[in-house]
Amino acid sequence: MNVSHKVPKFLQSALCALGLLNTQLLPRKRCNTVQAPRISSEGMTEFPIQQVRANFPALSNGFIFFDNGAGAQAPRVVLDAVADHLLHRNVQRGGRYRQSREVDETIARARGSVAALVNARYDEEISFGMNATSFMRLVSLAVGQSLGERREIIVTDLDHESNIAVWLALQREGARIVWWHFRSNGRLHPEDLDQLLSPRTRIVACPLASNAIGSILDIADVSRRAHAAGAQVFVDAVHYGPHGAIDVQALDCDYLVCSGYKIFSPHMGFLWGRREVLDALPTFREDFVPDTTPAKMEVGTYIYENVAGMDAAVRYLEDLGRLVNPNALSRRDALASCGEAIRAYEAQLSRAMLKVLAEANATVYGITDGDSLSHRTPTLCFNLRAISPSQVTEQLARQNIAVRDGHMYSPRLMKRLGLASESGAVRASLVHYNTLEEVERFGRALASVRPE
Repeated sequence: MNVSHKVPKFLQSALCALGLLNTQLLPRKRCNTVQAPRISSEGMTEFPIQQVRANFPALSNGFIFFDNGAGAQAPRVVLDAVADHLLHRNVQRGGRYRQSREVDETIARARGSVAALVNARYDEEISFGMNATSFMRLVSLAVGQSLGERREIIVTDLDHESNIAVWLALQREGARIVWWHFRSNGRLHPEDLDQLLSPRTRIVACPLASNAIGSILDIADVSRRAHAAGAQVFVDAVHYGPHGAIDVQALDCDYLVCSGYKIFSPHMGFLWGRREVLDALPTFREDFVPDTTPAKMEVGTYIYENVAGMDAAVRYLEDLGRLVNPNALSRRDALASCGEAIRAYEAQLSRAMLKVLAEANATVYGITDGDSLSHRTPTLCFNLRAISPSQVTEQLARQNIAVRDGHMYSPRLMKRLGLASESGAVRASLVHYNTLEEVERFGRALASVRPE
C-alpha cells in the first residue's frame, strides 16, 4: 500500500530490518525494564518483538494466540484506558458536569486518533458503533432507499459473509446482485471488474483482505475503475486492520468499516466515509439528531469505555511507529511507519508458516508463493490429509495453541475451494506480537497431530 511519509532506508531495503533508537514504547512505566535491541554490523536493527510483547499481559504465560483473525489481544495501555473510564467517568455524554464533559473529550480525542489511523480528511468522517456489521447494514439500508437508476451492486465471494448478506438483502428493494469471483490463485483481480461495471452499478462491495485466506486486494485500482463508471466503493477493512497502514485518501474509496477488537482494542466498530457521501445518505435518526456525520451514523448509545480503549490502541501503534522510525514528523507519519514495519515483520511470519505447513504436507489455500507475500497477510487456511479440521484444532488446543476451524464466516469462499462449510478448514492467523519461535513450536505440534 502506498503511503506518503518519510521512511528510513531500512524499511525500503529489507523485510526484516527495522529501525529503533531512543524512543520508548508504551506503556512508558515499563520501558526502563526493556533491554535495548541489537544493532547489526550493517547498522540495521531488528524488529523490537520483545518490547512489543512486553506490552501484552495475555502473552506472559506461554499460550500461543494464532487465532487473532477472530480478535487480537489488548496491550496494557488499552486495558488501563478502559479501566480508567469505568472507574472515573462511567456516565452519559452531553452533561454539564465534569465527568460527562470528560466523556465528550474522550470521544473527540478517539475520533481524531482513528482519523489519523486511516488518514481521513476530517475527524467528522469517523463514526463509532457496536461493530463493523452494524455499519454495513446501516449504509446498505440507506443505499437501498436511494437506488434510483443505479440498481446493480457488485459483491465478491472472497469476502466475509457480513459484507455480502447486507447487500443481498437489498434484492427485495429491487437491487440486482453482480458477482465478482476470485481467481484460482485466491486473489481478486481489479481488471476483472471491467466486464462487471456498467452505468447501472451503484456500489462495489469488497474486502481489503480476506479474513479466511489472507489475500489483499488493490483497492486503489478498484476505486479508479469503479469511479470511472460512476459507482461507489465500500471496503471491508476488518481483517486488514491490524496488518498494515490504512490510507483512505490513497485508497480513494467512499466507505470503509473496521472493527477495533481486531486492532488491539476492545469490542467496537468504526465507519469512515467521505463527509459529503455520508451527509447525503437517508439514514434513520431521531428528530433531535443532526442530519450530518458523525451524529446521523451513530445510532443510540455505544460503549464509551471501548472507544477510550480504541484511542489508546491507536496511541500504542503510534508509539511503535515512532520507535521504528524516529524520523516520523507527524502522528500520521508514525502510524504509517508502524504499518510498514508490521507488514515487513509479518512477511517473515508468513514465510515461516508456509515452510512448516509444507513440511506437514498441508494443503494451503490461497497464496503460497514466497515471492508474492506482499499480496497476503499471515492468515493461512489449511487442511491436513485424513484429519478433520476440528481434530487438528482440538489437538493443538491441548498443546496451548489457539487456531480455529470451520468456514470462517466465508461459506461461499469455502464452497469455491471445494470444502464443506460445516467442516471448512483450519485457520492460523498471526499478528505482529507473534514470533518465529512460536511458529516453530506450532510446526512441532502440528507434526504430532494424528487422526482420532
